[in-house]
Amino acid sequence: MSEKAKAPVIILTILVVVALILAGGGFFFFQKEHAKNLALQDELEELKTKQKITETRLEESKRMLAALDNKLKETRAQMDLLSGDLEKEKKAKQDALSQIGQLRSELEQQKTLRSDLEAKLTAAQSDMRQAQGQLKDLESTRRELEDKIAVLENKSADLETKMQGVELGKIVVSPEQERKSAKEAAKEAKEAAKRAKEAEKEEKLAAKKAKAAAKKEPATPAALEGKILVINKDYSFAVINLGTKDGVAVGDTFSVYRDNKSLGNIQVSKVHDSMAAADFSVPEMKDIVSEGDKVVRTSK
Repeated sequence: MSEKAKAPVIILTILVVVALILAGGGFFFFQKEHAKNLALQDELEELKTKQKITETRLEESKRMLAALDNKLKETRAQMDLLSGDLEKEKKAKQDALSQIGQLRSELEQQKTLRSDLEAKLTAAQSDMRQAQGQLKDLESTRRELEDKIAVLENKSADLETKMQGVELGKIVVSPEQERKSAKEAAKEAKEAAKRAKEAEKEEKLAAKKAKAAAKKEPATPAALEGKILVINKDYSFAVINLGTKDGVAVGDTFSVYRDNKSLGNIQVSKVHDSMAAADFSVPEMKDIVSEGDKVVRTSK
C-alpha cells in the first residue's frame, strides 16, 4: 500500500481512536453525570421529605401559634375581668372602710346615749324608790286617817245617843235643870258638829291622798304605764323606762299621752331589763313627743 493510501487509514484510525476515546470519555462523563443526577434526585427526594416535615411542623407551629394567640386573648380577657373585679374589690373595701368609720361614729353615739340612759335610769330608779317610800307613807297616813274616821264615827254615834237622851230627859227634869241640860246639849251639839266637820275634812283629805297614792301605784299588766326617757330623732325611736322585768316584749304597742291627750303610738323593737326601744308609728311623731311623756300599753 502506498503512502497516500496509508495516510487516510491512519487518519481514519486516529479518528476512530479519538472517537472511541471521546465516546469512552463521554460515557464516563455520562455515567458520572447520571450518578450525580441520581445523587441529586436522592437529595431532592430527601429535601422534599424534609420540606414536607418542615411544612408539617410549620402547620403545627401555626396551629400552636393560633392556640397561643387564643390563650393570649383569653388571658387578656381574664386579666380584664380580674382588673374589673380588683376595682370592685377596691371600691367595696373603700365602702367597707367608710361603713366601719360610720359604725364607729354610731357606736360612740350609742355609748354616749347608753351613758345618758344609764344616768336617767339611775335617776328614774331613785325617783321610783322615793315614790315607793312616799306611797308607803301615804298608805300609813291613809290607815291612820281611816282609824281616826272610825273613832270620829263612834264619837258621833255617842253624841247622837246623848242628844236623844237630852230630848228624853226634858220630860222628867225641872225647868232649871232643863235650861242647864239644854245649854250643855247645845254646847255638845256644837262640838259634835265641829268634830263632824273636821272628820269630813280629814276624810276628804284622806280620799285625795289615797287617790294620789293609787295613781302612783304600779299599773296592772293590761294597762302598764311608764314614760319616755330619751328620743332619738336621727333614727326615729324612743326609749321608755319599762323592760322585761315589767313584762314588756318585742312587738308591744304603747300609746303616748301628754295632759291626757293622745299623741300617737309606738311599737317596741328591742327590750332590755329595765328599758326598751320603740319605733314611732309615723315619722312625724319624733317632732311631737317629748321626754317625760306618759306611755300606756295598749296591746301585747
